[in-house]
Amino acid sequence: LTGQHTDFPTPGVGMKNLTLPHEQVDARIPESRPVILEGAIAGHVLIKNVDDALPFRKHPTMLSVFGYDATVPKTKNTDKLFELGYTSSPEMGQAVLGKEEHFDQAAKGGTIISGGRAAANSPPYISDPLSAIQHRAAKDGSWVNWDLSSLNPDVNGASDVCLVFINAMATEGWDRDGLHDDSSDGLVLNVASKCANTVVVIHAAGIRLVDQWIEHPNVTATIIAHLPGQDSGKALVKLLYGEAGFSGKLPYTLAKNESDYHPYAPCGREPDDPNPQCDFTEGVYVDYRAFDARNITPRYEFGYGLSYTKFEYSSLSVNVKEASTSADDLWQTFATVTATVTNIGAAPGEEVAQVYVAIPNSPPKQLRGFEKVPLDQGESAEILFELTRRDLSVWDVVKQQWVLQSGSYTIFVGASSRDLPLAESFDV
Repeated sequence: LTGQHTDFPTPGVGMKNLTLPHEQVDARIPESRPVILEGAIAGHVLIKNVDDALPFRKHPTMLSVFGYDATVPKTKNTDKLFELGYTSSPEMGQAVLGKEEHFDQAAKGGTIISGGRAAANSPPYISDPLSAIQHRAAKDGSWVNWDLSSLNPDVNGASDVCLVFINAMATEGWDRDGLHDDSSDGLVLNVASKCANTVVVIHAAGIRLVDQWIEHPNVTATIIAHLPGQDSGKALVKLLYGEAGFSGKLPYTLAKNESDYHPYAPCGREPDDPNPQCDFTEGVYVDYRAFDARNITPRYEFGYGLSYTKFEYSSLSVNVKEASTSADDLWQTFATVTATVTNIGAAPGEEVAQVYVAIPNSPPKQLRGFEKVPLDQGESAEILFELTRRDLSVWDVVKQQWVLQSGSYTIFVGASSRDLPLAESFDV
């Protein structure tokens, strides 16, 4: 009616063939570079650190690096498969093209920095782990060995530390066969059997089981690095050498076994029914809610993550503004929660304080907020959480609305879904 569609340019999705003549547009913002590095550092989660194996107490004289994930893929060019994020996993690329029915769960063509398909990107450069480690070694005068191809490599007995890099590829449009792969786990075990100070680094979009080797006495530290982007290696080196601290927390539960997770059966369109239908019978009992309800002990719980320092929680206060079920404003502040976090360790650090609620006739506890706070050694800070009526309500399928139930509610505050030293209850 307004004619605004006239001469409107056709929306595009970019060049399919970058070898053709086209205008080169640099859409990068220089001011974003520190944020990109900060995000890469924050995404690393330290899940094991025996006897403070990390950070390195002194510059290692000799480092040995192992694993296919330690270096860049062989190609970063105009190949469309790279834009889809498959350069490190040729089998997956072939699968998408219809030429392969199966691909390895690990992307063994090189380190992964992003997911596949819509999650992929092609950065201007990639700081891979091995290159970043060598750059630091050159500065310190350290010696670096590497074997990125063998699954049972020789290990120099003089190595101060052995770093093993593995990954798990994930993308939309394809299901993973499992949550770990035997060849990568075998690599970790083989190196650990020969090196008393083995550090494992995993690049993965999400859950990747570690129970095949996590209790090995020579695996002294384990890092879930997730997908760090272009500054992957640079971020890791800062963490290894203590120039930055770990503050990341697991946004999922790491189970001991694949069978501990809720089994998702295939669903969708049936041959005799044109209407797709998937019944999510598990309801809200997903991840940590299911583990809590079924009383399953995970390897590492939702919200877990170590630091180079230690934090203490105290002084919980819950102020309920109106203990009534009558108000209908879902986003009205119902209760304010405050707690004090103190850095009682020997180094500065950042802690992610988490607040959970126990609601009647619901999972044992549910995350309702988190706050990251930087603290110097010995420093304390008060954390404030505001809980709305919606945070404490449940969906009534009969009334088709959110309902605040009568009953007893409990507020928990702590460092993870299973490390909640502070709790206070109230009735509605």
